[in-house]
Amino acid sequence: MTDRDVLISGAGLAGPALAQQLLRHGFRPTVVERAPALRDGGYKVDIRGAATEVLKRMGLYSAARAADTGMRHVTYVDRNGRRIARLDADLLMGRRGDDLEMMRTDLTRILYDATAGAVEYVLGDTIATLAERPDGVDVTFAGGGTRRFALVVAADGLHSATRRMVLGEVPLRHLGAHIAIFDVPNELGLDREEVFYTEPGRMVFVYATGPGAPAKVGMVFGSAEPRLGREVLADRFAGMGWQVPRFLEVLRDTRDVYFDSLSQVVLPRWSAGRVVLLGDAAHCPSPAAGQGTSMALVGAHLLAGELAAAGGDHRAAFDRYEARLRPYVERNLALGVKMAGDMVPGGRVSTAIRNYGMRTLKYHPLKRRLIERVTRPLSEAANAIELPSSPATCWSAPS
Repeated sequence: MTDRDVLISGAGLAGPALAQQLLRHGFRPTVVERAPALRDGGYKVDIRGAATEVLKRMGLYSAARAADTGMRHVTYVDRNGRRIARLDADLLMGRRGDDLEMMRTDLTRILYDATAGAVEYVLGDTIATLAERPDGVDVTFAGGGTRRFALVVAADGLHSATRRMVLGEVPLRHLGAHIAIFDVPNELGLDREEVFYTEPGRMVFVYATGPGAPAKVGMVFGSAEPRLGREVLADRFAGMGWQVPRFLEVLRDTRDVYFDSLSQVVLPRWSAGRVVLLGDAAHCPSPAAGQGTSMALVGAHLLAGELAAAGGDHRAAFDRYEARLRPYVERNLALGVKMAGDMVPGGRVSTAIRNYGMRTLKYHPLKRRLIERVTRPLSEAANAIELPSSPATCWSAPS
C-alpha cells in the first residue's frame, strides 16, 4: 500500500467520476460495487451549471452531449387524456446554455469507459468492516480478504452502508413524499416527450427518448410516513384516470422498480478519520432537486483536486473540500425542499389553479419571462460555486 491507494465504495456516478479524476492526479483508485455488474436502466438526470464545466475538465462533455436525450416537449393532460398544455422542454425544465439531460445509464457507461482498464473495479462485493490504522484503513470485504488503503471514500448513495460504518445511523430529512420509477412499453408512441398528469396529492409522469425506446413512468405521492414499501402504490394511485390503471397493471409484474422516499442527507461533517463521504452519501438533495448528479460531479472534482494539492495531508484535503463545497450544497438542499413541495399538488383548488395556469400560459405574451423567473432558483443553485483553477498545481485553500 502507498498513500496513493484509495478505495471508493460505489460505482454509480460519483464513484467513477472521482476515480477518473484521481487517476489523472496520480492516485491508484479501486472501486467496489455491491451489484454484480454496472447498473442498467434508471431515469434521466440533469447536468447543470458548474457540473457542465467539470465534465469539460474531465474531457467527457462531448460524449455526454452526444447522449443528450433531446427532449422536445412537456405536455400536461387531464384524467381523460385531453391535452391541457404543451411547452418547450428545455424552457420549462430550466435548462440553459451548456446544460445537459441524459439517461443515467448512459452517463454511467461514459464514466466507466473513461476508467476501464486503468481503474480496478471489484463488482459483486462490498465492504464488510473498516479498521483505521495510523497509516491507512484495513478493509475486509464481504467476499473475503483484507486489503489496506490510504483512504476510503463512501460514494454508495442515500442509504450508504459505508457511512453507517463510520457515523452510525444517520436520520434522513424526509420531504413528505415518495417516488417510484419503472419501465413500461411505449404504447403512447412518445418521441422525446414527457407527459404529466396530476391530482390532489398525486402526480404521474411518463417519458420516452424515442418511439422505439421504452417509456419511463414516475409516480409521486405525498406521505408523512418516511418508510413505506412499493406495495402501497396500487392503493395510493387507485381511482386515477388517464393511463394510470394500465401503468399499475405493468407495475404488478415488474421487479425492477426504483422506489424510495424523497429524503435528504444533512450532516455537520462529511469525513471521519481517513473516510470521506461523496455525492448522495454526504448530501443527497433528493430527486426533487434535479441536482444530485451535478452535485456528485462537482464534489468529485473538488475532492480529487484537494487530495492532489494536499501532498498527502488528507485532513487538510477533507477540510478544504468541505469548505469549498458546503455553501453550494446548502443552496441545493434548500432548492430540494422547495421542489419537493412543488412536485405534489395540494387540494383540489390548488390543482385546478395549477392546471388553469398551464392551460393559459402558452398564450401569455410574456410566457418565456414568466417561466424563466420560476426556474431561476434552479439555475442559480446550479451555478452557486466558483470552481478553482485546474490543474491541481493552481489550487489554493479557500478564503
